[in-house]
Amino acid sequence: MSVRPKPWFAAATVSSSAAFTLGGYEFVRSASNTLFKANYGTANLPVVMALVPLSVLAVLAGYNWLLSKVGPRRTLWWTSVLSGAVIFLCWWGIRLGWAPASALLYLFREAYVVLLIEQYWSFLNSTLAVADAKKYNGPITGWASMGAILGGYLVHLWSVPLGTNNLLLFAVGLVFPGALLSEWAYRRCGEPEPKEASVKSRHLGLDLFKSSPLLVLLMLLILVTQVYSTFVGLNFQGALQEAIPDADLQTAYSGKFFSLLNAVAAFLQFVLAPILLHRLSVSAAHLIIPFIHMLCCAALLLSPGLETAAIVYLTFKAFDYSVFRAVKEVLYIPFSFDVRYRAKELIDVFGYRFGKGGTSLGILALQRAGLVFEKLYAPFAFAATLLWVGIVLGIRRDLKRQNAGIY
Repeated sequence: MSVRPKPWFAAATVSSSAAFTLGGYEFVRSASNTLFKANYGTANLPVVMALVPLSVLAVLAGYNWLLSKVGPRRTLWWTSVLSGAVIFLCWWGIRLGWAPASALLYLFREAYVVLLIEQYWSFLNSTLAVADAKKYNGPITGWASMGAILGGYLVHLWSVPLGTNNLLLFAVGLVFPGALLSEWAYRRCGEPEPKEASVKSRHLGLDLFKSSPLLVLLMLLILVTQVYSTFVGLNFQGALQEAIPDADLQTAYSGKFFSLLNAVAAFLQFVLAPILLHRLSVSAAHLIIPFIHMLCCAALLLSPGLETAAIVYLTFKAFDYSVFRAVKEVLYIPFSFDVRYRAKELIDVFGYRFGKGGTSLGILALQRAGLVFEKLYAPFAFAATLLWVGIVLGIRRDLKRQNAGIY
């Protein structure tokens, strides 16, 4: 069936759905970090992060099976509902004193949120034209951040009086309004369907990468950004554990931090992202981001500590949620259904988590060899930004070669 785009409605409903999902994720993110460290210690964070790609592959396999069986609309509905069920079971296990439930929660939180968010973007990239995307992508991410801002602030307020584990129940409840809004968007705007001639890929869509160097470059881009994210994220978590060892007080700080992070991201989404997309090419906007992070790494080298670590991590996440997201999604719009719903999920779900997990595995191996790696986070993060610049230049060359107007 042909989909008649309704850009304003698609943008409003899907961004509201994402707001509920991201609001719920804030309860899971801060709580899962604290609960895992309480049971296994900060030193074991690289261990659980190294296992994340396996959990993501399992979730992606289930997603692709559902997509083939029931199509994108019902797949989004069921992955939303099942996510709430898994979080509830983890809450129950932690309440009963079963420590592995905190590790399972950490692993699942890394998979479920990106899978749901990328499905929203798959729908939007199938519904919006390039001109619509340049107009709406910034505000879409901005409105979605309102849920994350509120969620983070509520974590800050409620973690001490309610207890860290009980915050997970709010994440369970917020899954359902998000699922209902996305269902409404699909029913009003129509469900994208592949043209018969383009249905070549099944399962994870690996074959799609053979014919598109741009998809390979996008995968490399995601991997290197998550290498950087892992170094600055571990640096922040280590500094936080050292400065605030009390579990509930740490969760309160984390909630306030992520609320501020999402407020900064919202400003960038509503103001900076639309300006950059209007005035610059997509690749030029992409190129600005790693240079900003180079400056952050320099600050971390010169002035280590919780305050600097928090600013550096906040800057990465704020740009990742705003400008980087807005300009990245434009690149998917000209592609086929299979790329938008299969290859995209492999890149933006597995790629995100494999980048972090693979980096964590490398750190773990070096730690086991006796290397004190914590002092090397900033130099390695700086090296990742150099690779980032090279990949963006490769994307620009490929877009020029295709004579794509968005380069």
